[in-house]
Amino acid sequence: MLAPSTSHGLVDVFKRQAAGRTRRRRPARAWLGALPLLVFAGLCFGLPAGALLYGAITRTDPASGATELTAEHLQRSLQGPYLTSLTGSVQLSALTAAIATVVGVLIAQAVVTSRRAALRGAVLTASGVLANFGGVPLAFAFIATLGISGVVTQLGNLDALGWNLYSFTGLTVIYLYFLIPLMVIVVVPALDGLRPQWREAARNNGATAWQFWRYVGLPVLAPSLLGGFVLLFGSAFAAHATAAALVGGSVPLVTLKIADALSGNVLVGQENVALALSLDMIVIAGLVMAVYLPLQRRSSRWLH
Repeated sequence: MLAPSTSHGLVDVFKRQAAGRTRRRRPARAWLGALPLLVFAGLCFGLPAGALLYGAITRTDPASGATELTAEHLQRSLQGPYLTSLTGSVQLSALTAAIATVVGVLIAQAVVTSRRAALRGAVLTASGVLANFGGVPLAFAFIATLGISGVVTQLGNLDALGWNLYSFTGLTVIYLYFLIPLMVIVVVPALDGLRPQWREAARNNGATAWQFWRYVGLPVLAPSLLGGFVLLFGSAFAAHATAAALVGGSVPLVTLKIADALSGNVLVGQENVALALSLDMIVIAGLVMAVYLPLQRRSSRWLH
């Protein structure tokens, strides 16, 4: 007959073995639970991306119908007007994202520090609506307001000041219309995560408001702010309908070049170049997400 201590030891061993088997089963169950999502993502994103990649790196001989690998389309997508459009999209996206980040943070800070719950609710509700208001309706709204015959243009005599809605500057103003509210939505939870105890501790140690933000607030919020900038950059970089309805081809943007190449508005037979441009956009978006995701994980460790 086993001693009580020995029996307890055997029980502990069996419990550890059972726990180990349970831990080994959990990853398999987790993968099974995520399987529908993985299949959906593969069908909706993987197949189109694979077809896009195939079209970007292959060429079909119209005479024989033979298909061969080539880097010609990728090379052409990084030359001449195509490179100019890609650069223009990056410049517009970076500029609007930077401005929207600064302005959005200031508005969000005013909302968070306000003691009026109605003001917070109104700003967040309006931001949610405006952040999703885009495309052709947004373009026509600005044309009626700030276009050549727009109400504000005529009342303020903006033509004499050199204002032109159908330009890079006009696109910047329009993009800020939906990027600033998006930044407000993104950064308000991060500002709410700044604990009042941190501010009180800094004040008790003689720190000024500037010193608190310099040494505590901004370092903690930096991942969220940079992540918000990356998110705004991606939103502006992928925007198409508003620019297409407003400026057409007068402002070089990669999304407009892709549409022109697919429809044959400028040159016929440039579909593969359009696919190569789309692949360039995917690479840039992938780099953006590669920066965004680690920043979000780091921010969550600080704020939760």
